[in-house]
Amino acid sequence: MKAVYTELHRSHDPQFFLVRGVVKRTTEQPERADRLLAGLKAGKHQLVEPTVFGQGPRARVHSAEYLSFLSEAWDAWSALGDAGPEMIGNIHPVRNAATYPSHIIGRLGWHTADTAAPIGPGTWAAACAATDVAATAAQMVMDGEDAVYALCRPPGHHAYRDIAGGFCFLNNSAVAAAHLRLAHERVAILDVDVHHGNGTQGIFYEQPDVLTVSIHADPASFYPFVWGYAHERGAGPGFGANLNIPLPIGTGDEGYLAALASARKTIEALAPGALVVALGLDASEHDPLAGLAVTTEGFRRIGAAIARIGLPTVFVQEGGYLSDILGANLTAALAGFEAAR
Repeated sequence: MKAVYTELHRSHDPQFFLVRGVVKRTTEQPERADRLLAGLKAGKHQLVEPTVFGQGPRARVHSAEYLSFLSEAWDAWSALGDAGPEMIGNIHPVRNAATYPSHIIGRLGWHTADTAAPIGPGTWAAACAATDVAATAAQMVMDGEDAVYALCRPPGHHAYRDIAGGFCFLNNSAVAAAHLRLAHERVAILDVDVHHGNGTQGIFYEQPDVLTVSIHADPASFYPFVWGYAHERGAGPGFGANLNIPLPIGTGDEGYLAALASARKTIEALAPGALVVALGLDASEHDPLAGLAVTTEGFRRIGAAIARIGLPTVFVQEGGYLSDILGANLTAALAGFEAAR
């Protein structure tokens, strides 16, 4: 399996992370990619540079207003003269009877769901590069590769059409799915991150042609708290094209694989032409966010189970944070897929 990667992710190096009122260094650090690269090297995966697609793939899933904000944000923030080293909103309007703000502080609040997506001088460039990585992987699959892995950083599945949050700015998994839709009538996204893929769900919630499935830690006690429940099934023409499978905190390999078997039945019923796997390795028993307890062997079995779905597959990297086992978990997941193919 080939892997798409660019060093441009390093321009995004966030510092701020608010945890229960305490400011800490974020776990979404450039070092994540180094550990994932080590996992790719261990698996002998060939690295491929991404194609630069421009705004096209991003504009399929994000609003023009939002893309404009992200591209202009740092310059407008810097022009204030007394602003901090990162852009962190101090308001988050719920948009009830609201007017779109013209001031950068108002726009920052409008376009961020929480404080976990600080914007720095290189964030826009890194986020754009990540969407190019995802679109390139999708194009390679459209051109005949059976499966391709996209090492995307920053991650993307918490990003809505016009809102950043949870370390995410542009939705890489949604970009890959929308790109695959150019060749397939229906596409499925299987999100195996420990957190619910709320942004991905929101983008496609009313669409019947993109099935969104998320297996994640129970949002009743885990981020994102207000999305990711089983009763969220889609809306309008998209009703029935969204499946959430929340798991009890601490669920291990067997419980996770049972949920994946259920997800597979739903995916197969839609009969999509291709599959995007939002690959969150933060379901690991050793991940610092400690939601689920999947072992390295469990990730190998997850990869094998995904392979048996039998679809052309794009793996898009989502979560998976700084632990000694991160690279090994990636190696195991991809090796499990390859062995079962």
